[in-house]
Amino acid sequence: MAPALLCLLRFGQGLGLGGEWGGAALLATENAPPGKRAWFGMFPQLGPSIGFLAANGLFLALALGLSDEQFRAWGWRLPFLLSAALVVLGLYVRLKLAETPVFAKAMAAHDKAKVPVVELFARHSLTVLLGALSMVVCYALFYISTVFSLSYGVSTLGYSRQGFLGMLCFAVLFMALATPISAWLSDRFGRKPVLLVSGLLAVASGFTMEPLLTQGSSASVTLFLCIELFLMGATFAPMGALLPELFPTRVRYTGASAAYNLGGIVGASAAPFFAQKLVAMGGLGYVGGYVSGAALISVIAVLCLKETRDRAL
Repeated sequence: MAPALLCLLRFGQGLGLGGEWGGAALLATENAPPGKRAWFGMFPQLGPSIGFLAANGLFLALALGLSDEQFRAWGWRLPFLLSAALVVLGLYVRLKLAETPVFAKAMAAHDKAKVPVVELFARHSLTVLLGALSMVVCYALFYISTVFSLSYGVSTLGYSRQGFLGMLCFAVLFMALATPISAWLSDRFGRKPVLLVSGLLAVASGFTMEPLLTQGSSASVTLFLCIELFLMGATFAPMGALLPELFPTRVRYTGASAAYNLGGIVGASAAPFFAQKLVAMGGLGYVGGYVSGAALISVIAVLCLKETRDRAL
């Protein structure tokens, strides 16, 4: 029952995230003052950094403070019980929210799609595809750095789970740092230049994976994690503004959410699986090639998109 229930909960989490991110991004960007849409849209993008630090930091603290027997018996339940406070907070915030002025104006003009998902894929399917592909690098960097690297570091490199989690928590600080920097730059210079530069750096970063992870020092492993997660923040932050800007108000919520989550299916769900297969086939160099390939896909997708910084919502 445990794996089945875990899958069910994960499915529910996906339903929540599918609607949650799009709503948060639109709420931020549609209320943003002129010239600051990426900065306002950056705040939902801080969610993975804060969530990773909160979740893994708590598990790390419990692992250090409890014996293995205590953790297995009851300690693992504490993070789940504490998360109930976030549910209450989230419910309070949702009850206080109002529709954005942009959406309210569209409703007043009766400019509403009857079935948004049908209209979206009938008229904007290419935009959805390009938006999704532009997200692939974000997910590939994050899940290779966190899920695959953690598994490889513990099983192959000989680190303790607590030790590697400590390095990851430190590296996530660089992801959090890159997020506001990248958002500010994309407001100043445009979404495409920031995404193209950070995407090309992500392509190059794949070649550093094998030498840094196999050098045998914790410093080199931590450096690799910091590089990858910094680039994840740099490629992820502008998406809070870019994806909503790609679609008209009638289908903006559905379009931004679809692109975001389709990118997750391609970039996130496959990354740890293929990484395990590739490392068995040819070592870490193959996995680094996967990272570079995912980044290149996103770079090409961004090149095919038009600049949206000055587009009116």
